[in-house]
Amino acid sequence: MRLLRIGGAVSAIALAATMTACGSSQKTVDADTSASSAAGNAGALVGVTMPTKSSERWIHDGDNVKQQLEGLGYKVDLQYAENDIPTQVNQIENQITKGAKLLIIASIDGTALTSQLQEAADNKIPVIAYDRLIRNSPNVDYYATFDNFKVGVQQATSLLKGLGVDGGEKGPFNVELFGGSPDDNNATFFWNGAMSVLQPKIDDGTLKVKSGQLDFKQAAILRWDPATAQKRMEDILTKTYTGDAKVDGVLSPYDGLSIGILSALKSSGYGTSGQPYPVVTGQDAELASVKSIVAGEQYSTIFKDTRKLAEQTVKMADAVLKGQKPEVNNEKDYDNGNKVVPSYLLDPVVVDKDNYKDVIVGSGYYTEDQLK
Repeated sequence: MRLLRIGGAVSAIALAATMTACGSSQKTVDADTSASSAAGNAGALVGVTMPTKSSERWIHDGDNVKQQLEGLGYKVDLQYAENDIPTQVNQIENQITKGAKLLIIASIDGTALTSQLQEAADNKIPVIAYDRLIRNSPNVDYYATFDNFKVGVQQATSLLKGLGVDGGEKGPFNVELFGGSPDDNNATFFWNGAMSVLQPKIDDGTLKVKSGQLDFKQAAILRWDPATAQKRMEDILTKTYTGDAKVDGVLSPYDGLSIGILSALKSSGYGTSGQPYPVVTGQDAELASVKSIVAGEQYSTIFKDTRKLAEQTVKMADAVLKGQKPEVNNEKDYDNGNKVVPSYLLDPVVVDKDNYKDVIVGSGYYTEDQLK
């Protein structure tokens, strides 16, 4: 019996040693696999698709992402689809065919890429959604964007500031509401953020939406099209603002729409000393709109530093390509209808005539000469 016990103890020690060796061996294999994957992705092709070149901000986004990826040694296929969904679909399919190891996609329609993302997953190609969440797919690995609800809050707060509400003005003020493209997931975040601030002021009579168009579906502008926004503003002015009625403020979620809205207002006699422009908000700090703010036309914009968004996205892409887990700071708010997508949110900044020099010029985003 003593000999049996000794034999059993020796066997147990041998088994433990074997299991430890196997564990060490497995860790070595995992580490080698990760290192091999990272080495295999050195200089890899990254597919980057942006919605359009008709918006200045997307040009900056694409250029910044491309330059930073190339700075890390990756090859980049950068494509713009000019807001045409079939074109973007083809571009993504071509990038998969070319052997892209990772896709960065700023979608035109966040619901239109399910098949292409499945094809990417089948080829083990990770996907990072850029600024616009891609919906209804389990194959979105990460999302990089700004705090879009906060953007809406800032736009509404800026509108109230421009009207003097935060300084004690009681109103009532006539305001009109514009929303973003209904196929862009961000648009509802902007709208909900803004309405969380504006709805109480509408309810207590401080603000009056004279057109009666209070619903997002009524306010939404498909594809963020400035001409569509201009036409809608013209229709509202013609049908609603007759006689002495004047528009005091306009919630606009994007600078391109703001330019169209201001054009409609100018055609109706606004923009003079006797009838100044209403308070008009915006977003993206596009050059024409910052110039408009300096000139006293558009009241404000939301500055989303695309250099920082590109930097964060490239960090995420680099980590994924090296077999690492990228940094995220939100894993609860961005449900794409199929999964909650791990996200990194950056902070937006309100810009108006009082602070544009500090925020825009001071950060080097534009120079003083560019704003002349």
